[in-house]
Amino acid sequence: MGEQRVSLLTDEKQMQRFVKQLLEDVQALDYMIKNDWFESGITRIGAEQEMCLVDTKAYKPATIAMEALDKMKKYPWVETELAKFNLETNMIPRELKGKCLSQMEKENVSNLSKIRKKLQTMDADIILTGILPTLRKFDLNMDNLTPKKRYYALMEAINQQLIGNAYELRLNGIDEISVKHDSPLLEACNTSFQVHLQVSPDEFVKMYNIAQALAAPVMGIAANSPIVFGKRLWHESRIALFQQSLDTRTSHEHMRERSPRVNFGNDWLKESILEIYQEDIARFRVLISSDIEEDSIKMINKGEVPKLRALQVHNSTVYRWNRPCYGISDNGKPHLRIENRVLPSGPTIIDELANAAFWLGAMVGLADEIDDVREHMSWEDARDNFGKAAKFGIDSKLTWFNDEKISTCDLILKKLLPIARKGLKKRKVNKDDIDRYLGIIEARAKKHMNGARWQLRAYTKLIKETNRDEALTCLTASIIQNQRQEKPVHTWEMPELKDLQDYRPTKIKVEEFMVTDVFTVQKDDIIELVAEMMDWRKIGYTPVENTKGKLVGLISSRLLLRHYVRNNKLNDKTTTVKDIMVANPITVEPDASILDAMNLMRDHKIGCLPVVKNGDLIGIITEMDFLRISGRLIERLKD
Repeated sequence: MGEQRVSLLTDEKQMQRFVKQLLEDVQALDYMIKNDWFESGITRIGAEQEMCLVDTKAYKPATIAMEALDKMKKYPWVETELAKFNLETNMIPRELKGKCLSQMEKENVSNLSKIRKKLQTMDADIILTGILPTLRKFDLNMDNLTPKKRYYALMEAINQQLIGNAYELRLNGIDEISVKHDSPLLEACNTSFQVHLQVSPDEFVKMYNIAQALAAPVMGIAANSPIVFGKRLWHESRIALFQQSLDTRTSHEHMRERSPRVNFGNDWLKESILEIYQEDIARFRVLISSDIEEDSIKMINKGEVPKLRALQVHNSTVYRWNRPCYGISDNGKPHLRIENRVLPSGPTIIDELANAAFWLGAMVGLADEIDDVREHMSWEDARDNFGKAAKFGIDSKLTWFNDEKISTCDLILKKLLPIARKGLKKRKVNKDDIDRYLGIIEARAKKHMNGARWQLRAYTKLIKETNRDEALTCLTASIIQNQRQEKPVHTWEMPELKDLQDYRPTKIKVEEFMVTDVFTVQKDDIIELVAEMMDWRKIGYTPVENTKGKLVGLISSRLLLRHYVRNNKLNDKTTTVKDIMVANPITVEPDASILDAMNLMRDHKIGCLPVVKNGDLIGIITEMDFLRISGRLIERLKD
């Protein structure tokens, strides 16, 4: 869950003191590795569960994490996350053997059931999904940052590193998104199921490289994050969104390379875990410090095991998708772990455990079959595979060992599932658990269906039947319903609008409801162009903007009709947009409610409202949009 006792670096001396402690921690870690201080001969696993909170009426983010935690003080395993609509739980570490997987599932089901009961009294629920479909851009303002010292310090420190004037999110999928944001809180969109595997120091290099090679197929079969702000983007949009939300870089004329703090890595590991820590210290400036009392070098000299707090604080601000972790076991011995951050939250707990079983089995199974993954595939292919799997998920085609080109599903069915089965069997994992969880991965691959593909198909179906907000609401409600039944995602039915029992759109904002694909003209365009465009696109209103995207007027079909009635069509005089447009149209702000917009249109007897922010035209709403909502509500009353 991260070190909470941290602070923003405020002066040079504090920075120098912390960096000195950081370097001493690296030296201490090096000494402990070389002198065989680490626990070995045992393989433990663990996991962290991130989740979103939603209200049970509108299925929008519920910013009640702090209030909810007040009701759960007796649950030490639940904690805050970055945003007020997120929570996180930690699961008990257990040895990779016997019924460890089903025990972890049972623990997770029990934990989430307890949280749900507390949330019911607050008209809220939880949802497990990589990115919440109903999340809106304005939910990511700093008012929704969890009020804890660590999070304030982290946000301010990242902002201080920003080279440009804003954070940018640019992604292309079925749809496209290109927006700016004023804080790194975009990171809070992401929720994951982070799985930990304990690894001995002498095996760390081999196991870490295997984790890098497996990242793509594991992510491909587990993808569950395809929708961001109503846009259908990458199958695992978390990958790009997380990187871009914390990306302080900007474009330059020169070709200098700067690595993002969220990254896959730059090469295979060669000698030791120390290479990762050393690279991250060299590449990324320290963001925050901690009130550290221990002296790791003095403790080493006394034969005591240090907690390496400075190293852990810095490691928590560099986000590798396979992250190295240091810890101290209950027996007092230090240990190393690989944290898999690739896996998204959801679609259900049983799906998450299937993902974990597949990754863990493939990790230990592949380690038994090969000595060095670097002899079988290039680093460039591993990194390229990772990008492909993030974009295309279960549909991706990867480059595997010996330059073999193979689809994700075939790679899993023909090669990795048998290896994972052998790996879990050799670790004496319960046979029923192996069959149950790996059977889900097999069924997913055979049906070519995972969480991302289900969401994309479901949303595409719903958006053709209703407006965007109701489609996203129905999708979210369906996910929660299926999660409550613990049905693996490959068995889910497509959602139906009639299944959404209560839909109340009056509180949604114009920003969620407006049309953003707007056809516009400029003042000097001829009227004939406007008339043809409106006829072609079957639209009744056309905003007029200048070359900078600022709204300067509005043309309606009524204005066009009046023009053609009053003017002889044989008249040679050229009429332009500026001759007949409404020069100062009534507009609405994006954060107004649609009820406010309806009242504005009714009071002024107009059928269209351009949506404007700081003078920029960002969308439009018309009477036809309200007619569609009204029609859906009447249909619901009829049912």
